[in-house]
Amino acid sequence: MTEVTIRLIFFIGVLLIVVTLELFFPKRKLQQKKSIRWLNNLLLIFINTILLRVLFPIAAVGVALFCEINKIGILNYFEITQLLKIVIAFIVLDFSIYLQHLIFHYIPILWRIHKVHHADMDIDVTTGLRFHPLEMILSMLIKMVVVAIIGAPVLAVIIFEIILNASSLFNHGNIKLPRIFDKILRFFIVTPDMHRIHHSTIVNETNSNFGFNFSIWDRLFKTYKAQPIKGHYDMNIGLDEYRDTKTTQSIKSMLKMPF
Repeated sequence: MTEVTIRLIFFIGVLLIVVTLELFFPKRKLQQKKSIRWLNNLLLIFINTILLRVLFPIAAVGVALFCEINKIGILNYFEITQLLKIVIAFIVLDFSIYLQHLIFHYIPILWRIHKVHHADMDIDVTTGLRFHPLEMILSMLIKMVVVAIIGAPVLAVIIFEIILNASSLFNHGNIKLPRIFDKILRFFIVTPDMHRIHHSTIVNETNSNFGFNFSIWDRLFKTYKAQPIKGHYDMNIGLDEYRDTKTTQSIKSMLKMPF
């Protein structure tokens, strides 16, 4: 079974689980017509998947394999167990995603690209797939550089890619978790309630809760917000500058948005 097949199986499995949870345990009533949103959000990930396969046929896993064979990268200079290398690489990669996300919010030209993700006026599992192709390309380049610098093992990269995709689907899910469960879970990972705050139209909430998997980075670097000012049921999702569904839901408009 190839790495691509393994990732696809996990992706479809997690997607179906989150969609089912959204159906039976929704947190908020969605404001937009789901069929149109889903069609365009899913079309965007389809375009991104094809584009990345064409531009980066070896992807981050290929870089990891090359570095492993040629003993390139920091971890390949130390005689430590493979398990420890995998753990270290996973933590570093997760931190790099946090930093990348932070940078995409604070550097204007990168924010213009990232706005495509935030312009969605509802948040559910498909929002976790909604990224502009330019952001996907830049993210892959950053990931490949980090993998090469640290000399991440192939298995670490595969595990990280699977969990990153699963986290994005889960923490964007319109899921109502029991309050006590959410409170405990968010000490370790980013929950849907925690990440929903990041999609608020209020700027200081948009610029918070940048983590995708581990929640510790937001706590360490003081970017953590526990609850939205207006509460989860009354908060507005998206960006104030994009309140027209013709702009936020059209694939053509999403592709043009950064320009």
